Amino acid sequence: MAAPATTVSTAVLKSVPLFAGFPDEQLRALATLVTRRSAPRSSLIMAAGDATESLYVVISGRLKVMMGDAEGKEVILSLIGPGEFFGEMGLIDDSPRSASVIAIEPCELLSLSRRDFKKCMAENFDMTMAVMKGLVRRLREADRKIGSLALLDVYGRVARLLIDMSEDVNGQKIVTKRLPKQDIAKMIGASREMVSRVMKDLQMGGYIEMRGSTIVVRDTIMLPD
Repeated sequence: MAAPATTVSTAVLKSVPLFAGFPDEQLRALATLVTRRSAPRSSLIMAAGDATESLYVVISGRLKVMMGDAEGKEVILSLIGPGEFFGEMGLIDDSPRSASVIAIEPCELLSLSRRDFKKCMAENFDMTMAVMKGLVRRLREADRKIGSLALLDVYGRVARLLIDMSEDVNGQKIVTKRLPKQDIAKMIGASREMVSRVMKDLQMGGYIEMRGSTIVVRDTIMLPD
């Protein structure tokens, strides 16, 4: 369960890409509307099918967006980190939550009510464009995932995920965030055993290097676009 809400400073709001274009006067007004909450690891932030009441912005920590069925089978749609937001789709089309969001680390979140979200969208063009770009990015990611599932084998899907999750660190592609094999399996539609086998083969082939909880992704793993 999330901790009680606390007040938000304009400095915190200005550090959030979604609100970065707000003038100071609007930031001060927004600070009276936004609430800040702490959420412990494994806490459920929202559940699929729930009524959509708020937009959430991640200040710190990571969360997973997922779907499940009655038999307990789960699929991870995406991972969300600092600066990103979620929950906007239902606010735009007035539909229930389409997926569940669970904290995989302790998180700090900002929330903005449906009414205030729509008011901000109407009054701030930069925020509207940021929300639109976020929706387009997720649509492109969904298209890419569908393409990977249809066109790539498990080796290719693991390789694609590692490339997409990696960051440039001193000229090397490195997956800096902990990525359990079970989560990889849920993200690419494969079994954990198959993912373990593929990761071992990629490591033995020199395509990846394990350094503690981080993964170095070699250029030789690169896939054609």
